[in-house]
Amino acid sequence: MSIAKEGYPFILAATLLALLALALGWKWAGLVFVLAALAFLGFFRDPERVPPRGEGLILSPADGRVLGIKRVEKELLFEGTETRVSIFMSPLDVHVNRAPVQGMVEEIRYQKGSFFAAYREEASENNEKNALRIVDGKGRKFAVVQIAGALARRIVCYVEKGDSLELGQRFGLIMFGSRVDLFLPPGSRVDVAQGQRVRAGETVIGRLQ
Repeated sequence: MSIAKEGYPFILAATLLALLALALGWKWAGLVFVLAALAFLGFFRDPERVPPRGEGLILSPADGRVLGIKRVEKELLFEGTETRVSIFMSPLDVHVNRAPVQGMVEEIRYQKGSFFAAYREEASENNEKNALRIVDGKGRKFAVVQIAGALARRIVCYVEKGDSLELGQRFGLIMFGSRVDLFLPPGSRVDVAQGQRVRAGETVIGRLQ
């Protein structure tokens, strides 16, 4: 299993500190740092995913649990969308984010904010976030919003405005517990339920009618 590149500084630092502590005879400190290195290895894991095949599929952009599904009011960034599916990622989940559809990144907007617990409703509005608006080949608009949580203090985005995304392609990562909101266009059928576990790039969130 591969490791996201953002994890190497954490893993190497914990490993070096473990070796130093053990060399100095500090066994308990060494054990703590060994456990920390293993925890970072688990957190930054980046398993390969094989997107399912089918016409009009919308895939989950994140691993985690579906917090809720609701209709949304029109906003400039989310113009052309009407349904929001929110996914909570605990520290135990894979935190690499993947494209829910094939399309072009029409806009990226970063917003500073608070760090409420990611499972709370106010996190969608008030927390630090990075939003991508994606347009597919038929002009349908989607939005994926990476939202920092109480522990997450860094949002990573690999793509830029104008980039083309393949279905299930990696586009970013959020560190240490967070949330992703997916906005769907009118006519989308949602195939998941609140509380359901989903996997980025594999679970079908919905279908385009």
